Amino acid sequence: MQFILLIYNAENNGPQPGTEEFGPYMQGYVDFTEEVKAAGKMLAGDALQSVTTATTVAVREGQVQMMDGPFAETKEQLGGFYILDCEDLDEALAYAAKIPDAALGRIEVRPIMMFD
Repeated sequence: MQFILLIYNAENNGPQPGTEEFGPYMQGYVDFTEEVKAAGKMLAGDALQSVTTATTVAVREGQVQMMDGPFAETKEQLGGFYILDCEDLDEALAYAAKIPDAALGRIEVRPIMMFD
């Protein structure tokens, strides 16, 4: 089964670039990515640019509406994702717990609906 692991955190929460803690934090992502690749689980994954670059699009009554920023107005934003091919939800959840931002924010795990 394929699962998407969505990484949510406040952009200013956790180690910031230029700090002593940032290197080990980013190394945690390198290590995790290497682990899921070596296990043959990783299908895709990337970090997203800042929420300041986001544009949200909606169509209401035939009119296109565009708004700067993400749709959700929360403290935590979507910062990146992994798509993994796991045996089951339990395996996907075990991998999600290893993502560095699981200790700082939240990781949402959702099965991907496959249309074959």
